Amino acid sequence: MTFPLPELVIFDLDGTLIDSVPDIATSADEMMREIGGEPRGEAGVRQWIGNGIENLVRRVLAGDMDGEIDEAVFSRAYPLFLKLYDQHNGERSTTYPGVLAALDFLERKKIPMACVTNKASRFTDPLLERLGLRSRFGVILSGDSLPKKKPDPMPLLHVAEHFGANPSGSVLIGDSISDVKAGRAAGFSVIAVTYGYNHGQDIREAKPDAAIDSLAELAGLFEA
Repeated sequence: MTFPLPELVIFDLDGTLIDSVPDIATSADEMMREIGGEPRGEAGVRQWIGNGIENLVRRVLAGDMDGEIDEAVFSRAYPLFLKLYDQHNGERSTTYPGVLAALDFLERKKIPMACVTNKASRFTDPLLERLGLRSRFGVILSGDSLPKKKPDPMPLLHVAEHFGANPSGSVLIGDSISDVKAGRAAGFSVIAVTYGYNHGQDIREAKPDAAIDSLAELAGLFEA
C-alpha cells in the first residue's frame, strides 16, 4: 500500500524511534536489587514495556504482565525506579536503523513532524535531547502533557489542530496496539513498525494500514 504525501506525521517514541530497553532494564534490575528482589533481565523487561511506567513497575514486581503485587512494595519501588531511570535515561538507548533516514526524508519534503509518547515528560525531553532528536519535532507530547494519552485520540487530534492538518491526511507511526487504536480513533492512517514493543505480539494482527520492518522503508510508502 502507498500513501499520498501526508500533511503531518506523528511518531511514537519507545519501540519506534528509540530502543530504550537497555536503560529501562538497568533501572528495573537495580530497583529489584534495592528492594531485595531478583533482577528480571532485559529480555523480560522488553516484553512488559507499554502503557506507562507505573504499569511497567507493576509488571517487573510481579514478574509477568498481570500478576498480583503487594501495594506497599509498589509504593516503595515506584519512586525508586523513577530516581534510577532519571540517572540512566539515555545512557545506552539508541535510535533504530533507518530512523535518521526517515526523518531526513520528511524534512526534505517539508512535512511537519511531531512525537507523541506515553512516556512521562521528565524522561521524554532529556532522552530526545541526548540522542539529538529534540529539534526534529515541531511538537512533543508526553503521557502527562494532556488529560488523556494513547490509546485515546486526544494527543493526536491536539497535534493535528496545532498544525492545521486534516486527520484523514495525517499519519501515525508506532509499534503497539495502543498506537493503532489511537490512530484509528483519531482518523489517521497508521503505519506500524514490526520491531518494537508490543508485548511479544505481531503488530500486523492489529491491522495497521501498513507494516514495515525498518523506517528506512518509509519513503517508499509515500507517493512522489
